[in-house]
Amino acid sequence: MTISDRVRIKDVRVLSDGWTTLKTTTFEYRRASGEWQTQHRETYERDNAAAVLPYNLAGRTVILVRQFRLPAFIRGYDDLLIEAAAGVLDNVEPEERIRAEAEEETGYRLHHVHKVFEAFMSPGAITEKLHFFVAEYEPSMRVSDGGGLAHEGEDIEVLELSIDEALAMIADGRIIDAKAIMLLQYAALHVFR
Repeated sequence: MTISDRVRIKDVRVLSDGWTTLKTTTFEYRRASGEWQTQHRETYERDNAAAVLPYNLAGRTVILVRQFRLPAFIRGYDDLLIEAAAGVLDNVEPEERIRAEAEEETGYRLHHVHKVFEAFMSPGAITEKLHFFVAEYEPSMRVSDGGGLAHEGEDIEVLELSIDEALAMIADGRIIDAKAIMLLQYAALHVFR
């Protein structure tokens, strides 16, 4: 039996269709006992996205970005978030999109990106799946100051940190972005070992 055999969608309603689409779904789910249970869930329908951690082996450095995030602010985080550069795919292949996003946000034109894994970041509420990449960079690959696209509301600061400092920032709570944490831990285990 597949999961498709255990789910019967009964009703889907759009609650909001702005920056993202919020839907409410009524469905029946067959529990492990075989009993059917009616459930209701709200989901944010988001396109898939990609994130990248540029790294420099010789300098033992990584590139991260710092920017304002309204949801974090609403939850009481009174600072800019330090993150991995990332963006929504917008119907483009993940490798192509993340190269463009890295250049927009960080100012680095990355030549080769390496996909390391995929993950649902909040599968209980958001449909988005992220494609995670690492990419080696050299100072000569910097083609602009980065900073994102002002017409998209981006006001991004580019950070070049040592891998050791970035890992310490996870430990002391200065980096709390899941994308950055996952990619930095991947880099510590597989890139900078």
